[in-house]
Amino acid sequence: MSRDIVIEANSLTKVFDNSFKAVDGVSFYVGRREIFGFLGPNGAGKTTTIKMLSTLLKPTAGAATIDSHSILDDPDGVRRSIGIVFQDPALDDELTGRENLDFHARMYGLSRKERKERIAEVLKLTDLLDRADVQVKKYSSGMKRRLEIARGLMHYPKVLFLDEPTLGLDAQTRRTIWDYILKLNREEDVTIFLTTHYMEEADFLCNRVAIIDRGKTVVVDTPENLKSSIGSDMITLECSDTEKLSTRLESEDWVENLKVHGGTIMIGLRHSEERIPEIVDSAREVGVEVKSITTRKPTLEDVFLYFTGRQIRESEATPLEKMRMMRIRLRRR
Repeated sequence: MSRDIVIEANSLTKVFDNSFKAVDGVSFYVGRREIFGFLGPNGAGKTTTIKMLSTLLKPTAGAATIDSHSILDDPDGVRRSIGIVFQDPALDDELTGRENLDFHARMYGLSRKERKERIAEVLKLTDLLDRADVQVKKYSSGMKRRLEIARGLMHYPKVLFLDEPTLGLDAQTRRTIWDYILKLNREEDVTIFLTTHYMEEADFLCNRVAIIDRGKTVVVDTPENLKSSIGSDMITLECSDTEKLSTRLESEDWVENLKVHGGTIMIGLRHSEERIPEIVDSAREVGVEVKSITTRKPTLEDVFLYFTGRQIRESEATPLEKMRMMRIRLRRR
């Protein structure tokens, strides 16, 4: 990854009128041509951060630059440098795909010749050439998302913001969108800033990720470094007394990381299968009953739980997402 920085945020903060601090001193950088993931549950501050970076919201405090343009002092320069695909659809269903793209290109002042050439390029990139002259209302959800990505690329942005780009899509369509994101990053030479609460999405796509929780940046690193930071293996166990057993296990030199969350102990270590008998023996020594033990390789979900003390759950989804997920489940029946 090039060290050339295209996005730099310094202590970005947004406080709304009711004194709710949606974003609290967030700082990070994004390298040119990087796919950067901004991970967190709904309500963590992801969308608010994007709105500040794209000049749709003025920060309460802090600053940021996009391709050397200040979001405070040069908002027009920022807008010329970015494309955005927000969570909620913003297409005109009565227009065709080509007409939606043409309208967007006119807003950015592209000439007739430029519009024609660029529309053909982005339709080919997103495999929508054969549907270009079909009304958008006849598109599937995945096709609409691909068209929105194509529209965000029309004016040759240096940075493309994708805010929960696969929200509410089924697993197969999500993987298709992932492939298009990788393709446009490679072929369009564009930096991708991706928000998601799907940990496997970030793990698959991103060069680096930032975990945000309750408006604060918790940690920033590559997915592999984050996972290895909590151990090459992960043991999760439930027991009758986490305090007693965790105190006993913390004295073992083979324990790399240990965290207690409610009635569960998470242990990062190496060669986990060899240590399970020792964990059971240690529990007997202090009179603790082990109810269950699982062992696996760490995931970004484990990383999030380790650093924040909670999981990203479906119960944290917005009402709109719950409704979309319910529709998907009903269609599968």
